[in-house]
Amino acid sequence: MKEWTRSDTLALASNRCTSCHGLGLVFGKRGKSNPCNCVLRAIFRACYARFRHCVEKEKYMSKVSLQFTRGTDRRLTWGRKDEEYIADFVLVSRRSLTPTEYKVFKYHFLLGADWRLCSRKLGLSRGNFFHMVYRIMHKLGRVFRELEPYGLYPLNEYFSTTVRGVKPVAAPLPPPTPDRVPVRPWRRAA
Repeated sequence: MKEWTRSDTLALASNRCTSCHGLGLVFGKRGKSNPCNCVLRAIFRACYARFRHCVEKEKYMSKVSLQFTRGTDRRLTWGRKDEEYIADFVLVSRRSLTPTEYKVFKYHFLLGADWRLCSRKLGLSRGNFFHMVYRIMHKLGRVFRELEPYGLYPLNEYFSTTVRGVKPVAAPLPPPTPDRVPVRPWRRAA
């Protein structure tokens, strides 16, 4: 679980929030600092906006990028970051939500249905629908930030090709092979 600091949450906090008063952190029962719900919603909205951008972008604009992989062998792999982000967004959401929450998520966020259609399809009242939408945003905002080893948020770290947390390892030199005899100069017989 990642540590939440004020510098992580301050820029995302809403100035009109009554819980954190624009600071982004609220303190729990044991003095532990937790992110405010306005910060978690902002994280979800940023990830969802990037998801929509990747989905709506023309397919011919997608590019293949060469990326370093973690580990001691330092291989390069080819990847399509936009398509990987779309898949990660949907699969992480499916894995972390309950079946009922995932139905609301699928209809409202993935398929773009408004609250009237979702409420009628799922049998929810307007108030219960919006409470569930806020719970989904809170839950997924936290999951997107705390996902290990690669979180979906911050977006610049997901889409950049930097490799963090790996110390450089010197490649071992191969042992010398005595397949050739070194050339020595001729000695004259004395």
